[in-house]
Amino acid sequence: MKNIAFGLLFAMLWSSAAVATKLGILSVHPLILANVRLIFAGIFILLISYFFQSHRRIQITRKELAQLAFFGLLNSTIYLGSFVLALTFLSPGIGSLATATNPLFITLLSALLLQRKPQGNEIGSLLLGLSGILIASYSQLKLDPNVWKGLLILIGGIITVSAATVYYVRTEWQLNSFVINGWQVLIGGLFLLPFTASYSDVSIASFDLRFFFSVAWLIFPVSMGALWLWFYLIDQDPVSASLWMFLCPVFGYIYAYLFSGESIDIFTFIGTLIVIVGLYVGKKQPRVSSN
Repeated sequence: MKNIAFGLLFAMLWSSAAVATKLGILSVHPLILANVRLIFAGIFILLISYFFQSHRRIQITRKELAQLAFFGLLNSTIYLGSFVLALTFLSPGIGSLATATNPLFITLLSALLLQRKPQGNEIGSLLLGLSGILIASYSQLKLDPNVWKGLLILIGGIITVSAATVYYVRTEWQLNSFVINGWQVLIGGLFLLPFTASYSDVSIASFDLRFFFSVAWLIFPVSMGALWLWFYLIDQDPVSASLWMFLCPVFGYIYAYLFSGESIDIFTFIGTLIVIVGLYVGKKQPRVSSN
């Protein structure tokens, strides 16, 4: 029951990132939004660990720095950079739907790198979920061909975040997951800085109330809350954790409808039903040790 509650809360928080990001990039360049989010989220997480969790080690060794740098590059720099850039072409609902491809790549990479063959119902549930998300977004894909451009950018980012998840599971960490999250987010933001400086113009940015609300939401509920829940879930079982990604588009469409006026039609309902069936099938798969 605890894992189910955490999984639902993760899906609700993580799926809200698309709407918050879409609002934020109306005020500033996407890379500026991503950079501010990453660097300040990393600083806040490490400060919380230092002042309120003094029993946890936050200092890192040279080996851990290399591990965190690689993890942050995949999990934060490339993925989040791709995510915010993709949302210049995608609606929030479609941005959320694309996260459904994450479990597919995690399963395939798990089979290759964790030396485990995917089970039939695992593949079936992943394909059901992916098909449901595509059906749910059919109308919008048909109306705007640029949506495919955004999807390709985002899928490229999702491949990297899936690889980051597998790398996290395979690595023997000596740090707490909350501290790991703080360091990888901060380092990922530092890696992104040169690209932000090269491709964005601060002079035309509007640091208004909408921007600050977007950043605050992305830092605290998403980068701190949702990512902590994600690390907890993949510590339990990376493949089962990935199935919660199927619910993200469901919540994403709800948020997009409420806050962005995105339409929900018959294709959305049919696709959502297929996603729920896929999630039910996935729940029947055997548990797999993260070791």
